[in-house]
Amino acid sequence: MAMDDIYHMPGHLIRRAQQIAVSLFLEECAPVDLTPVQFAALVTVRDNPGIDATRLSALVAFDRSTLGNVLERMEAKELIQRSGSKDDKRIKVLHLSPKGERILEEAGPLAQRAQERILAPLAPEDREIFMRMLGQLVELNNEASRVPLRLDAVRSSDAA
Repeated sequence: MAMDDIYHMPGHLIRRAQQIAVSLFLEECAPVDLTPVQFAALVTVRDNPGIDATRLSALVAFDRSTLGNVLERMEAKELIQRSGSKDDKRIKVLHLSPKGERILEEAGPLAQRAQERILAPLAPEDREIFMRMLGQLVELNNEASRVPLRLDAVRSSDAA
């Protein structure tokens, strides 16, 4: 295998695409000082007030230990509030702070602009094809992930 072969491997291209996506996101969201993971966490906490970190990890498909560090930084920035669960004091539940709500509202259009910039080099019809195929690739390989996406995490907590 030659070095040129690496440049055409799907894993290499996906890694490079992820680097580009993060770079564009950070550039667009610089005014609100948010990372892509922080943004996803804020949206998920807003949509699931009182969620715990384990379920949050499952919904954003991010490993629990690293997410714990992300949550600490978000708490230090006063974007979220963590408190003991009414049902189990060992579990910390998450809520957006008023500042987190404001930042998330401001970040929404910036994050959307980053997504548009990621796809901008493609022709409009190719964007749809790319997104459909990327979604299919991710969904079909979900279980191969170190942290699979678990959309049922909230449903199971709602039933409890």
